[in-house]
Amino acid sequence: MIQIQGLLQRAKEAALQAGKVIMEVYATDDFGVDMKSDNSPLTRADKAAHKVITAALDKSGLPVLSEEGSNIPYEVRKDWDWFWLVDPLDGTKEFIKRNGEFTVNIALMHNNVPVAGVIYAPCLDVLYVGSQGAGAYKIVDQLQVQLPFIEKKETLHELQKKEKITIVASKSHLNDETKIFIEQFKSPNLSSMGSSLKLMLLAEGVADIYPRIAPTMEWDTAAGHGILRSLNRSIYQTDLQTELLYNKEDLLNPSFVAF
Repeated sequence: MIQIQGLLQRAKEAALQAGKVIMEVYATDDFGVDMKSDNSPLTRADKAAHKVITAALDKSGLPVLSEEGSNIPYEVRKDWDWFWLVDPLDGTKEFIKRNGEFTVNIALMHNNVPVAGVIYAPCLDVLYVGSQGAGAYKIVDQLQVQLPFIEKKETLHELQKKEKITIVASKSHLNDETKIFIEQFKSPNLSSMGSSLKLMLLAEGVADIYPRIAPTMEWDTAAGHGILRSLNRSIYQTDLQTELLYNKEDLLNPSFVAF
C-alpha cells in the first residue's frame, strides 16, 4: 500500500538536502558550467543535487526519472505504476545569473499523473508542498502557510471578461505567440519569475494564468502540476481541456496554459 504522505516527507527531505549542496556551489566562484547536447547549461550544482536526490529517493523503492540521470528507455519505463519525476536544479540559467530564481522539483507520479509535488527554492528558502486530497502549503521563515484552494475554477472566457488579471509571462520566452495570447485580455498585469516559481505564482493566488508557448520538459512542470492539481488548478494543453501528459516516449512538453 503506497502511503503518499510518507513519500512526500521523503521528497521534502531530499529537496532540502539538494538545496544545501546547490547553495554550497552557489557560494563559490566556479560553477563548473558545461553545455549539454541541447545547448542547455549544466553545472556542478545540477550534478550534486541529482546525486543527493536519487540517493534519498532510491530508498523509497520507486524508480526515479531525473533530468540529470541516465536515459531510461521508454520500453523500460512505460509500464511504471508509481515513480518519481525530478529536476534537480530547475532554472540553471537563473542559477548562473545569480538571480536566486531557481528550484528543486520533485513530483510523485501515479499512472503518469502527478499526484504530489515538492518545489524548493534554496536561495529564497521557500518550500512548496502539495498532494491530491490534502491541499498545498508553503513554508517560509519556518511558518507553514496554507495555499488557497479554488472552489470554482474560472474558465478562460471568464478570465477574458475580467480587467487587469495577472498573467505570468516568461522573461526569456516572451515570443510573438505569447504576445498574441496576452492580447485577448483587458489591460492585464504581467508578472514573471524564473523556473517553476512561475507556476507557484498561480498556486499562491497572486497570478491568474500562465501561457507557455515554448518548449519545456516533463520534469520542468510535473512537481508544479502536482501542487496545482491539489488546489483545483491544472496545466492544460492548448485545447484548454486536456491536461499535460507524462512519461511519454518523447519527454518534451507541448505548449501549455496553466490556470
